Amino acid sequence: METLFGKMRSLDAYPKINEDFYSRTLSGGVITLVSSVFMLLLFISELRLYFHTATETKLDVDTSRGERLRINFDVTFPALPCSILSLDAMDISGEQHLDVRHDITKRRIDAHGNIIETRADTIGAPKIELPLQRHGGRLDHNETYCGSCYGAEVADDDCCNNCEEVREAYRKKGWALSNPDSIDQCKREGFLQRIKEEEGEGCNLYGFLDVNKVGGNFHFAPGKSFQQSNVHVHDLLAFQKDSFNISHKVNRLAFGDFFPGVVNPLDGLSAFVSKCSVQWTQQTPNAMYQYFIKVVPTVFTDENGHAIRSNQFSVTEHVKGAELGRLQALPGVFFFYDLSPIKVTFTETHVSFLHFLTNVCAIVGGVFTVSGIVDSFVYHSQKAIKRKMEIGKFS
Repeated sequence: METLFGKMRSLDAYPKINEDFYSRTLSGGVITLVSSVFMLLLFISELRLYFHTATETKLDVDTSRGERLRINFDVTFPALPCSILSLDAMDISGEQHLDVRHDITKRRIDAHGNIIETRADTIGAPKIELPLQRHGGRLDHNETYCGSCYGAEVADDDCCNNCEEVREAYRKKGWALSNPDSIDQCKREGFLQRIKEEEGEGCNLYGFLDVNKVGGNFHFAPGKSFQQSNVHVHDLLAFQKDSFNISHKVNRLAFGDFFPGVVNPLDGLSAFVSKCSVQWTQQTPNAMYQYFIKVVPTVFTDENGHAIRSNQFSVTEHVKGAELGRLQALPGVFFFYDLSPIKVTFTETHVSFLHFLTNVCAIVGGVFTVSGIVDSFVYHSQKAIKRKMEIGKFS
């Protein structure tokens, strides 16, 4: 046993020196204090790095197929009533969603931005159900009213019992409703009167669109949309107005779910200005405001391995005047989006404990070694200077 302990003792890489041979100096104490402070600062820095989550970025080709794209939006029109505002979406695959009503909420707001009414059922003009009557007299008992669609019926038994249904039938036919007062249902419901009563009101629309993951556009514009000779137009004549104030503010626009670090460049500010990246104040009537958006697919994976599939985007803005009646330039706010073929992957990483321990050992050993070299240099320099001073050769 003694032989074994003796062999273990011979392996000691840290031989001990008798304290009687220690020589403590002032310079050594200063170097020890400075090196200890420096070592502590490096340790704190390494500890912060250990608790900090780093994010690695990688670029790949987006090979996903058959996915859907969710567009979340919140847009305020301070001078455009909700009753005349519609939302359309279409993409390059040919799919169209005209006068979108589902998953949308609208708020009527006054000139000061106060909410008058919140509706989640429709974006078009509200339906006012009144006891309609047949021309020339009342309905007989148990007789069901079937209003005329004024030539827009698809089948003989089609009925349009309110103004909204007449407008929808006209839209499907590709016709514009030029004079609502000539339509019995619209006249009974006070279509034009309601629009006049809402003069000076604004509208806040928020919700989301679920579309194909291909390039396309969605836009907010007055009037119902329809196709005429393969051209997308709106029935602006129904409102009997010469101009529309398309001033707006984009409070929020996001393509996909939120993830840490995402920046949506069109997210709005609280103050109204003449023009900025999120808000326009109309300078000319019937203007067309266009946002050209490049959507970049993004995958964010947190440190627990949970992945969020979303998107980032960049945007370019443009505005041009639009003359009323020109089919090529509708007054409204248009968002044209295209998808990038490159996918960005963000992955959160965390420094392992062994890596942290290795760095701490490197800090302690490195500072200790360097401070020992500095102390040795200072000590031997002091001895050499003192020796020369004793023999009178130091000058």
